[in-house]
Amino acid sequence: MEKSKLWEAFNSLSNVERRSFGRWVRSPFFNRQERAERLFDYLNGCLEQRKTPERTAAYGQLAPGQPFDDVQLRLAVSELYKHLEHFMAYQEVFSSDDNLATALAAAYRKRGLERHFDKTIGTARESRSKQAHRHAEHFSKGFELEYEQFQHNAAGKRTADLNIQSLSDLEDTAFIARKLRLTCTALSHQTVYQATYDLGLLDAVLEQVRQKSLLGTPAIGLYYFGYYLMTQPEATENFDRFKAMLLADAEQLPLEERRNLYLIAINFCIKKVNALDVAFYREALDLYKFALDNDLLMENKVLSPFAFNNIVAIALKVGEANWTEEFVEHYAQFLEKKQRSAIYHLNLARVEYVRRDFGKALLHLQEADYKDLINNLIAKTLQLKIFVESKDFDLAEAHLNALSSYIRRQRVMGYHRSNYGNMVRHTRALLNLSPGDEVERESLRKRIESEEILTEKEWLLKILEFVR
Repeated sequence: MEKSKLWEAFNSLSNVERRSFGRWVRSPFFNRQERAERLFDYLNGCLEQRKTPERTAAYGQLAPGQPFDDVQLRLAVSELYKHLEHFMAYQEVFSSDDNLATALAAAYRKRGLERHFDKTIGTARESRSKQAHRHAEHFSKGFELEYEQFQHNAAGKRTADLNIQSLSDLEDTAFIARKLRLTCTALSHQTVYQATYDLGLLDAVLEQVRQKSLLGTPAIGLYYFGYYLMTQPEATENFDRFKAMLLADAEQLPLEERRNLYLIAINFCIKKVNALDVAFYREALDLYKFALDNDLLMENKVLSPFAFNNIVAIALKVGEANWTEEFVEHYAQFLEKKQRSAIYHLNLARVEYVRRDFGKALLHLQEADYKDLINNLIAKTLQLKIFVESKDFDLAEAHLNALSSYIRRQRVMGYHRSNYGNMVRHTRALLNLSPGDEVERESLRKRIESEEILTEKEWLLKILEFVR
């Protein structure tokens, strides 16, 4: 039974949910089969005793003293699983006041209880007006509530009171907000995984936003400007408008959406930095600091290693080595335990590298086992930079060969394959420059500057002047 869908779903319940489900199963309103209740007791006991459920033992609790019957056990498992699915669906539906109000309004409408219906609709509207979030789902739920009003009015032949315009506006707002949010998600995904998506009605949606002046709705305006940040990074005026709206109105959206919007802004800044627009280092760091102060980067009190590494890299570029060290010491505790030591030492190595203490940097790099692919690539890149800047070119060349082989062997994909592959290729070209050949040097400079995916572009250009 350990691999059954029932056990996997049952095991996912919290203690509170499990107790509630126990009351559900014992209620004659929901369940009239004693075997479902007995199977619940058995599985609950397994969880409490940290035991793996077994089919024979389970049937022994269902039918004490009876010979094992596989068919009857399967029936009991199926029954309890259906109860669990109904329970989980009930929890999901009725955890929202919007869902409850709409369902109750529909019930009153169908029974012709007009006073009850009007009271429910009025209370629901007042409650919705006080809600903190104005995201796509807010407008979608508003449409569902107003559609109940429409059905009520239409059934009563009150054609003059039909709220068709309100329904249309709510449906359009919900759809446009969802479409733009999904578009930004798709663009983020395809950047990393090099996927391609047909975005369908996107052009019509963007035109509708402009024609209907919908930019003032944060759930639309933020994703509208977010889309243009991701597709037209040269237009910095979009960033200014996006940032202003983000700081002023982002609290109208749920935490997860705010987190993603900040990442869109930060990624835009990183693109500008990669294009040698160094003013955006400070913009990115300020956004990261604001996000940290407002807990926008934490998920279940865990900070992603990607964000951690990015913050360190950007803060060091701005010249805030002391702040970076404090950040590493404080926020390392919020990394997942299995990666904590490696990321802690990796980023302290980056701090020491900036301070030009290469010995301490290399000692930190030796302190951890970099099992994560990206952390390993960052560590290997830092080692390479130290070898090059120490003018140990033979060791740098050997390290380049090992790094190139590692990228091929590990099958690094998408953006990271391009980024680190470009870094290896240009570093090798730099080390192999003919002394005094300024034409070759200028050609390499232009190739590096024109590279779209190259996080070490600034370093390579600096070393190009250093190595002669």
